Amino acid sequence: MSNLPVAIIGGGPVGLAAVAHLLERGETPILFEAGDAVGANIRDWGHVRMFSPWEYTVDSASVRLLEQHGWQMPPQSDLPTGADLRDKYMLPFADLPEVRDVIQLGAKVVAISRRHVDKMKDKGREDAPFVLHVEYSNGDEALIEARAVIDASGTWHKPNPIGANGLPAVGEKRYSDRIAYGIPDVAGSAKPRYANKRVMVVGTGHSAINVLLELVKLKQDYPDTQAFWVMRGTNLQKIYGGQADDALEARGQLGTRIQAAVDSGTIEIVAPFRITQVAQVNNDLQVTGETNGDVDTVTVDEIIASTGARPDFDLVRELRLDLDPSLESTRILGPMIDPNIHSCGTVPPHGEAELRQPEKDFYMVGMKSYGRAPTFLLATGYEQVRSVVAGLVGDWEAARDVQLNLPETGVCSTDFVGEGNACCGSPAAESAPALLAIGEIPVTVNGGKQQLIQITSSASDTACCGDDCCS
Repeated sequence: MSNLPVAIIGGGPVGLAAVAHLLERGETPILFEAGDAVGANIRDWGHVRMFSPWEYTVDSASVRLLEQHGWQMPPQSDLPTGADLRDKYMLPFADLPEVRDVIQLGAKVVAISRRHVDKMKDKGREDAPFVLHVEYSNGDEALIEARAVIDASGTWHKPNPIGANGLPAVGEKRYSDRIAYGIPDVAGSAKPRYANKRVMVVGTGHSAINVLLELVKLKQDYPDTQAFWVMRGTNLQKIYGGQADDALEARGQLGTRIQAAVDSGTIEIVAPFRITQVAQVNNDLQVTGETNGDVDTVTVDEIIASTGARPDFDLVRELRLDLDPSLESTRILGPMIDPNIHSCGTVPPHGEAELRQPEKDFYMVGMKSYGRAPTFLLATGYEQVRSVVAGLVGDWEAARDVQLNLPETGVCSTDFVGEGNACCGSPAAESAPALLAIGEIPVTVNGGKQQLIQITSSASDTACCGDDCCS
C-alpha cells in the first residue's frame, strides 16, 4: 500500500499546503478539486479584503517551493483580498511543474470507504487502502485508491440557515432566490440586486460586518438603500470586538467602523430577533421572528445570510469518526476551540494527535476540522497539515512539535453575558482591558417601534468569536 498516493480533498489554501508538505517529504499526493480551478470557492468572496496580512496567509512549505521557481512574496504586512490570495499565491503554486500534474480539477469526491471493507467490518480494516468515489464534471466516474486521506474540503457550500434554532425558517427554501448566503459583492457585481432596496443582513460575525459596511458604501450612491441588521442577542461587544486592542489592526477596524455606522443611524439594528418564517406578500418579503416573547415582522426586499457554515459529512459516512457532539470537530479538539471559551487568538496549538480519528490515516483539516466553530485562521490549517504529514511519514517527533502563533483578538465576548462563563480563562478575563461602553442605543422591536435597550460592553463578558470571526 506504500506505493499508493495520499489523497487530498479540496483545492483551497490548506489543501494546497498539504500538497507542498507531502512533496517536501518525498510523498506522492493527488488532489481532487470539485471546481474548475484551485480556490474556486474563494472567487465567491474575492472582493473581500482579509484582516490577516500576507505573513499569516501563506504556508511555509508552499513558499519554499514557490521561491525555488523565482516567486516573490508580496509585502508581508499588506492585506490581501481573497482574489489576491488566489491570483498571487494559489494559482502560481498550482501551476508549478511539480504540482500541476497531481491536481485533478472538476473532480468531486462523493464518498470514501476502504477496499472490500464497509463501515461495520473490523478484520483487515487498517491494512486496506482507502477507496474514493470521484465524479468528474464531464460525467465520468472513478474509484481511486489511496494510502491516506486528508479532507480539506471546508464548509463553504454548507451555510447555516437563518432559522433561530439551527433549522431553516419556514419558507426559507421556497424563497431562496431572494436569500444570498455568505458575502455577496454588494457594491460590485451584485450592485443591481441591492441598490435602493431594503436589505436584511442576518449574522453577527465579520462576514456580516463586511456586508453591512458595503451596504453603507452603496447607500452613498443609492440613498434609498436600507440596511436592517438582524441578530438574536443584544451583546454588541461580541460584534464590535477588540477594536484598538486587536492584534490584527484591520480586524479591529471592522468593529470601529460598524459601530460608527450604527451610531449614525445608517444601519438599523433589529434585536433580539429570532427568525421563524419568511413569506412573500405581493412583492415584499415578510420576515417573522420572536423578540422578547412577542412576534414581530420586518418587511424587506432581499436577505443576506452571513450566519457561518457547518461541515458536510455525506462523503465520509462509511468511515469511523469520533466527533464532538456540539461542534462536530474531532472530540479531542472540541474543548480546545470551543467559541464559548476561546477567541480566535487563544486556541492552543494542535496537530496530528488532536485531529486523529478512529479511522486510521484519515484526517479532516482546515475549516472542516473545526466543525461549526468559527475560530479558524489559515495559519492554524497550515500547521495542522504540517503535523499530519509528518505523522503520515512516521516523523512523530515533528508531528508532536506543534507551534502556533496566532494574533489575539483583544476581546472576550459571547451571547452568554452574566452567566458566569470563563473569558479566555479566568486570569485573562480579570486582566483584560475594559472596552468602550455602548450604553443605550435605539433598537427596533415590536412592530417596528424603537425602544432603548441597555447594551453592555465590559471586560467581564465571556469568550467567543462571532459566526465567522476568524475566517
